[in-house]
Amino acid sequence: MANIIVDGKEVRKLSFLELLKKVGPGIILTGVVIGPGNITMSAMLGANYGYSMVWLILPIMFMGIAFMITSYRIGMLTGMPIIHAIRHYYGKWAAIVAGVATFLSCFFFTLGNITGTGAGMQLIFNINWKLGALIMLAVLMYCYFSKGVYSKVEKGILICILAMIVAFFATLGAVGGPDWGEFGYGLSHWTIATGSLATALGYISTNASVTAGVYGTYLGLEKKWKKEDLFNGTMLADSVVHVVSVILISGAIVLVGAIVLHPQGLTIKQPAQLAELLSPFMGDAAKYMMGVALLGAGFSSLLGNTQRGMVLLNAGFDKAVGLESKPIKWGCFVCIVIATVICFLYDGSPTQLIFIANVATAIATPFAGFFITLMIFRKDVNEGYGTPRMLQFAMLISYLFVLVITGFAIAKMF
Repeated sequence: MANIIVDGKEVRKLSFLELLKKVGPGIILTGVVIGPGNITMSAMLGANYGYSMVWLILPIMFMGIAFMITSYRIGMLTGMPIIHAIRHYYGKWAAIVAGVATFLSCFFFTLGNITGTGAGMQLIFNINWKLGALIMLAVLMYCYFSKGVYSKVEKGILICILAMIVAFFATLGAVGGPDWGEFGYGLSHWTIATGSLATALGYISTNASVTAGVYGTYLGLEKKWKKEDLFNGTMLADSVVHVVSVILISGAIVLVGAIVLHPQGLTIKQPAQLAELLSPFMGDAAKYMMGVALLGAGFSSLLGNTQRGMVLLNAGFDKAVGLESKPIKWGCFVCIVIATVICFLYDGSPTQLIFIANVATAIATPFAGFFITLMIFRKDVNEGYGTPRMLQFAMLISYLFVLVITGFAIAKMF
């Protein structure tokens, strides 16, 4: 196959080792996505519906890659990250709507992350989850505003998340793995289990998020990606790494829920029940491991989602701010304070609040996804590089799929 010419230069496909050096935003986004909400929604899906909803893994993989690649292509070919591109082509009000919608999606993630850190502290130290959340928020603020401290803490958080991944896969092994017959049936029979729409919507919006693709275009600026990276395999590799890693983690949790909790008819209403997922492998130590998992995932995701939301909100109002700038940091602080107040006023269980928050994150796709879908079909966006028919089709189908699921889920609420 002939190499592509970009801005007068021939672009060759990079080797596997070269691609490893270039990817980055997708890995960062995985750390942001794998928070308490992802763990809780995945566990609920398996516990409540067994293998019957595992088919969601397939459209999520398809949609996740479509959202990421489409956003990257628009960002690279226009020379603008997504919200700025929306402003350029559709005006300031379109950009404000998209910016506010993506910000609200991130804000709802923040609600789940605050609650998740509190739930983790409750499991580890047997204290009230609100007190636990306050302690971790104080630690977070210290790390965030102290020079060089947060980067060191991140390494410890990464170890916690890796330990969580190992624990879930080890639990799968301890229980003999999934029933492959039932797994195959659930994967190939696309049916909506009774009462599952809200959970399915939360699971989809957590794992295949338009917001991730939008934010990825801003991270791409930090990574100093060039237009040639769209054609040399970098952005495809980055998208696949992100989506596959998210699916491997959340999919393992769904299967553990289906194997361990569903046969007993158990549903997840309290953090202690999440610990039961790991009990076949870890026994009495399961609650501590799950506590560490929720704490590490929540702490890692908390700042990332809030920062992501503030960047996208500022972009909507055409304010150029760096990811580490003071306006972003203080904006994150205000958001976290407001989110904490909302969490503490909620009178239900922490896992129920995580569930509600993650369902609400679906707000971004109908708005930001609409403009992204329009832009990938524009001739002036793709001019000089051919019409990406397959990508256009993938983006349109993905957007319509999420729109239909969102519409039915909202209709069921009324």
